[in-house]
Amino acid sequence: MIDTLITEFDKGLRTVFAQARSVRPHPGDSLDDAPMGEGERAEAAALMRVNHCGEICAQALYQGQAIMSRGEASRRALEQAAREETEHLAWTEKRIAELGGRKSLLNPLWYGGSLAIGLLAGALGDRWSLGFLAETERQVEAHLSGHLERLPATDERSRAVVAQMKDDEINHARTAESLGAHPLPSPVRWAMKAASRVMTTVAHRV
Repeated sequence: MIDTLITEFDKGLRTVFAQARSVRPHPGDSLDDAPMGEGERAEAAALMRVNHCGEICAQALYQGQAIMSRGEASRRALEQAAREETEHLAWTEKRIAELGGRKSLLNPLWYGGSLAIGLLAGALGDRWSLGFLAETERQVEAHLSGHLERLPATDERSRAVVAQMKDDEINHARTAESLGAHPLPSPVRWAMKAASRVMTTVAHRV
């Protein structure tokens, strides 16, 4: 138990404070960084900060769910999703720096809250936990679609990152469904959307 706690604590520290690394190539690296106005660049950086926050939350959610998971298949699915979310962290972090922006000052808070939610979701059982994973990814997919519409049309590098993230989230949801994810009740889905709206609104500014 002590070893597990140390390992999980180390994961949290690395997620929030260390530079994330990606095994896959960074999407958009082969594209030119097109000139943008100051306002466009600031908005693109803010949107990528929101996406980076979302990946911080995803890491904590899946970490908590994996800790509480009872089945090997669901644990593997959660750990695989977390690995790909780590790559998303690296991509968004790099793009924020390229745009001259900064990461959210509240990342430790986002991480701690999401870890608690992940532990709770995992404690409800694997089918409910997988249902939470699937619904989370569907909502993130919709959120990323909105960002593709809001990003400057000339910012092809950011758009490439967001598009690949969206494809990965779709695959995560499909995997969870194939493993027997239990559909979540409407009030839970609405509560998740409300919480997400608060996080994205605050992270866009702070």
